[in-house]
Amino acid sequence: MAIDYNMKILIVDDFSTMRRIEKNILKHIGYTNIDEAGDGSEALQKLRAKKYDFIISDWNMPIMEGIELLRAVRADESLKHLPFLMVTAEAEKASVLLAIKEGVSNYIVKPFTEDVIKAKIEQIFNKK
Repeated sequence: MAIDYNMKILIVDDFSTMRRIEKNILKHIGYTNIDEAGDGSEALQKLRAKKYDFIISDWNMPIMEGIELLRAVRADESLKHLPFLMVTAEAEKASVLLAIKEGVSNYIVKPFTEDVIKAKIEQIFNKK
């Protein structure tokens, strides 16, 4: 299945520099339709207001963490189908297992490269 480079992507991270880095990487890969949110709560509001095709979320954030956002997305009938890529500094096996249990589509540990992001997105969309 060909990946749609115009799909609407939501980047969720409390650190604006990280959002900018991820956005630049995605644009360099070829994605054109990228939005961002500063935490899980803001992301949930955006997800419920507009249609998105893919979520890339940090784990550690104030207000609502990435794992809480993942749970909220998977519990919401209109959002639960969305592919969800978790980005985190948490490399502990327990964290990875928790994210998998909660329905994460894939997982990236910081720091990462453009090639890693590209490969993880391809894995997610080639599974569908």
